[in-house]
Amino acid sequence: MAKLYFRYSAMNAGKSTALLQVAHNYEEQGQKVQLYTAAIDDRYGVGQVTSRLGPHRQVDVFDGATDFLAVFAPDAPKVACVLVDEAQFLTTLQVQQLHQLAQVRGIPVICYGLRSDFRGEPFPGSAFLLALADDIEEIKNICSCGKKATMNIRIDEHGKRIKEGEQVSIGGNERYRQACGRCFYTGHH
Repeated sequence: MAKLYFRYSAMNAGKSTALLQVAHNYEEQGQKVQLYTAAIDDRYGVGQVTSRLGPHRQVDVFDGATDFLAVFAPDAPKVACVLVDEAQFLTTLQVQQLHQLAQVRGIPVICYGLRSDFRGEPFPGSAFLLALADDIEEIKNICSCGKKATMNIRIDEHGKRIKEGEQVSIGGNERYRQACGRCFYTGHH
């Protein structure tokens, strides 16, 4: 039975690296996979899944208008697995579609993303993934204090923490830090 998987973590835990490794493993066995990332994430170029360790790959993009049930219609070429990076940017409808792909059409879907934003609030896509995923796995990371990082902190160009603003602001290590709950609330990072 195919499943919808959600593999989440704080920033900088290796989600994209893990996704690229899973794609490699399927392809090494002669299986076709379909990879997606959010169109909004243009840090390394639109449609790029890029690990901070170096590996990268051009993939398809999704935005709010992407209809996964239409893309993977019953008459579409068969894929062994669908892999989604930056899954926090999925709409709630898209998460439902991906769940349906796994449950009804038998296509495993593995989503990688953040659980919450820099304010500690859930992304709508992540909230629905937590609700619908058949398998949920935390990818571990550590805070600068050495404890397990579960939160994200947004910083400005001077390294000062930003606590308010739009939920979505694309950036990497220069804009965000991972933190444990204690450092998130006390302001240490």
